[in-house]
Amino acid sequence: MDINRFEQYARIAGIALLVIGCFLVVRPFLAALLFAAVLCLSTWPAFRWVKGRLGGRSALAALLFALGMLVAIALPVALAAHSLVTHSGQAIDMVRSFLDRGPVGLPAWLTGLPLAGAWIDEYWQRLVGSREEIVALGRRLADPAKNMLFAAGAAAGEGVLQILLAIFVAFFFYRDGDEVARMIRAGMTRLAGGESGASVVAIAQNAVKGVVYGLIGTALAQAAVALVGFLVAGVPAALLLAALTFVLSLVPMGPVIIWGGAAAWLYAQDQTGWAIFMVAYGTLVISSVDNFVKPILMSRAGGLSMLLVVLGVFGGAVSFGFIGIFVGPALLAVGWSLLNTWLEVHKFRESV
Repeated sequence: MDINRFEQYARIAGIALLVIGCFLVVRPFLAALLFAAVLCLSTWPAFRWVKGRLGGRSALAALLFALGMLVAIALPVALAAHSLVTHSGQAIDMVRSFLDRGPVGLPAWLTGLPLAGAWIDEYWQRLVGSREEIVALGRRLADPAKNMLFAAGAAAGEGVLQILLAIFVAFFFYRDGDEVARMIRAGMTRLAGGESGASVVAIAQNAVKGVVYGLIGTALAQAAVALVGFLVAGVPAALLLAALTFVLSLVPMGPVIIWGGAAAWLYAQDQTGWAIFMVAYGTLVISSVDNFVKPILMSRAGGLSMLLVVLGVFGGAVSFGFIGIFVGPALLAVGWSLLNTWLEVHKFRESV
């Protein structure tokens, strides 16, 4: 065998072993690294502005951003995990006692309405009679539901650890961001050429911004307006319920479980007026944030459809755990945007 060819194969084998070894070392932290990169990419313009106001002190600016992420992301998830673990049994027991009360009657002011009151009462009685089997099924599912909520709380607790690790990594990404950005631009230039490399980086950053603003921004907005509604209606543990709203807003129709449960609790406490307020507030205010704000913010992700967002949320959770809820949609957004750009460039070249 030619000695030059042997040396070439040896170099390839050595590089392959090095890459495999590095991947095995980094693999346990891959989700945290990806999430840290997503956070830094989406907030980099704001970080550079803060860094300039601080006289170019990167470490101080990175510390401020890390502390902000602890409050904005890690704290709501930690509260949600704590609530699921400590209060899941109480919630299931409350639902079980509510079911044991038997059929629930409508308030007199509703059944006494002219023209419609009698019809509403008759329809409700038929509905109550047909739901006995559903109630019995709900009683049988109480214990499995309790275990499922406890498991969800444990998963959220593990997610808190991943988020804390990601924020720790993000601090160094922020502090040494200029050097990291230079390396990324140099690598993309080597792979895709000068102008194409810069374009790829810009497309990826815009896609990540759209997803992060659309998911985390909407989650924070829904949690904030939900907290106001819970406080006004006098729902106990309003802060914990708002934290749960933040987490479940990442799942389609997730917040409905929280404010719908709060409305049911208010009705069970004979606070019918506040229960109606909670339903109206949840429908018109909390859910409107998801229906109107999220599409506007997600439009910055290169036209990423809700199907890809849902696939990214659940697929990311399966692949990376709880933190994959944030990472999955961002990865799909980057891939989708780059695919669309490549198809447009290819179509343009064919037309020429």
